[in-house]
Amino acid sequence: MSQGKLYDSINGELIVGVEYRMFDTSVDNWWGELNLADYMRIPDGSYILELADGRRGRCILNRKLNKAISGLLPLHCFRFRGSSKIE
Repeated sequence: MSQGKLYDSINGELIVGVEYRMFDTSVDNWWGELNLADYMRIPDGSYILELADGRRGRCILNRKLNKAISGLLPLHCFRFRGSSKIE
């Protein structure tokens, strides 16, 4: 998994570090899964994801609840889908 950062989409403030895996890296239709680096509650919604190479894009996060079976807390596991180009 790659290291990245998650930012608030409204004020641009850093929320938390993340580990992510991209399943589709096309510029207009990127998506994948991420895990939060720190234990915290964040709601589903719109965020800015900064990738390991410094590029950023707006994305929508949705909790992935079935990860609890694998021993990871569901609060840490999300799916993301890009809602803007990665730049």
